[in-house]
Amino acid sequence: MKKTIATLIVSLVLFSCNKKNENITEESTLEQLTLITDYTQLFSKFKQQDNRLYVVNYWATWCKPCIEELPEFMSVNEEMKGNDNFEMILVSLDKADEINTEVKPFIENNNITTDVYLLSDNKRMTQWIPLVNEYWSGAIPATAFYKNGEQVAFKEGQLTKDELKAIINKHL
Repeated sequence: MKKTIATLIVSLVLFSCNKKNENITEESTLEQLTLITDYTQLFSKFKQQDNRLYVVNYWATWCKPCIEELPEFMSVNEEMKGNDNFEMILVSLDKADEINTEVKPFIENNNITTDVYLLSDNKRMTQWIPLVNEYWSGAIPATAFYKNGEQVAFKEGQLTKDELKAIINKHL
């Protein structure tokens, strides 16, 4: 009898753990949201020789100026939707453990339609921040513009829709 009860308890615990893991996996599958743990993986997304202008915006859900400018970015992204020589990428600097609790709900609730990468390479920030731009203090929002593997523009601070469009039009 004790063996049967012990087996039932172990089965319940294992079933509960498996179910919890399934939920975490389900919650992590937002099509355009990807967790990246190494900055070199991120850089490979936009440092390509393909004649495409990449607009890479660094932001976080806790950053008020970031949140204020994102609707402008999404509006420009929608306007540029048919242009094969343009791609917008959002890089969240939220904590990795907030991907399901903060970042995913924010993306869903704010109609973010472009690729979003959560960069959790916090331990090496002092290495990759200067690689984004040698003058970047690390403050967000910050936006880098790349074409054919080279940075063509960089702006630390909030961008208006008109400023964003002007930089894009200059380098497209």
